[in-house]
Amino acid sequence: MLEVIKQPWPWYITGPLIGLTVPALLILGNKSFGISSSLRHACAACLPARIPFFQYEWKKETWNLVFVLGIFLGGMVASHFLPNPAPIKVNENLARELAAYGITDFSAMVPLDIVSWEKLLTVSGLIMMVGGGFLVGFGARYAGGCTSGHAIMGLSTLQWPSLVATIFFMIGGFVMANWILPFILSL
Repeated sequence: MLEVIKQPWPWYITGPLIGLTVPALLILGNKSFGISSSLRHACAACLPARIPFFQYEWKKETWNLVFVLGIFLGGMVASHFLPNPAPIKVNENLARELAAYGITDFSAMVPLDIVSWEKLLTVSGLIMMVGGGFLVGFGARYAGGCTSGHAIMGLSTLQWPSLVATIFFMIGGFVMANWILPFILSL
């Protein structure tokens, strides 16, 4: 059983499991699935200032903070106690394309040639890690939710804004992966 847990699971198992969180949350507590609002709840709990954005009853959303803590702890348990010993498999065409940008170390889940403390202090590292982090946070607030909130919860509850947001998430991902990222990696 432990070997089954350590292996990557196929989409036809994980997809329905993720999808079942929507009815479970709705049936068990009329709650919405999403992560981006958790930072607001944490700030409201930790910063009791008179900032209007944080003036709401955040205690009603404690479940969301516990949910995010569970995601973090689950990731820690999985990475430390259930690692997959098999080497990371990267498509040969992708490996050749990335090698042209100097990315050859696929020993971790994210190539260390892209995400490391040494790369953070480079132009491309600052753009990707700091600029990208800012844009993801800004985009999630601007869109009224993150990709998981819109694409999983919003689409399953037939919300038109979530369909629009998900379409633009996909377009943005395509543009980033095919045009912007190669430019940034070549810096």
